[in-house]
Amino acid sequence: MAKILVKQVRSKINCPADQKKTLVALGLRRMGQVVEHDANPAILGMVNKVKHLVSVEETK
Repeated sequence: MAKILVKQVRSKINCPADQKKTLVALGLRRMGQVVEHDANPAILGMVNKVKHLVSVEETK
């Protein structure tokens, strides 16, 4: 399965609570933090929900 790197690039201040909880579920606690996840539909759906706050990079 493919892996993706998710990096938080924008602040979660003034975001709705559900978006804040999505960032926590992804494992992102602060700006600049990078986490690696499998590219499964659940993770991709969470990334899509907060796509304006994160950057995504595919790894091999």
